[in-house]
Amino acid sequence: MTVTLASLSRQTGLAVLDHLEQSVRIPVVDGLQAQGDLIVVPLPVIATSVQLWPDARWRDVPPEGVELLRGAAGGNPHTLVAEPGTCRWTTGLTDSHWLAIGIFKASAPVYLLHPEHGASGCAPGTYVVRRQREHERNRTRLVAD
Repeated sequence: MTVTLASLSRQTGLAVLDHLEQSVRIPVVDGLQAQGDLIVVPLPVIATSVQLWPDARWRDVPPEGVELLRGAAGGNPHTLVAEPGTCRWTTGLTDSHWLAIGIFKASAPVYLLHPEHGASGCAPGTYVVRRQREHERNRTRLVAD
């Protein structure tokens, strides 16, 4: 099945901005990817800095998606979208860098949708969702999208 920005928008009910090409096929990547103030990292890359809680509660990602992060000052949401039964999500983790939002495990491609940035796909696997930070001179801050 070809997944497009238009099909993800219909599935979730989340409108995307008109300047985005809605008929384009969404690429699926098995590595690190960023979307504004959010970054998705394959778990093996940062496994030493992330620890799942023993009692972490996993939830299935519904077809309409799960909001992972909303942009600064109530901006647009970053939404994780998956076909039923293919992805589970938890926020039950500790991150030594204090950047993690959660972890998801996908058995099929899943997608990150954002009204301004469009969408990107994650290949099956386990990923950590983190906030991004930026460094400027002697200062570090979270990226504000």
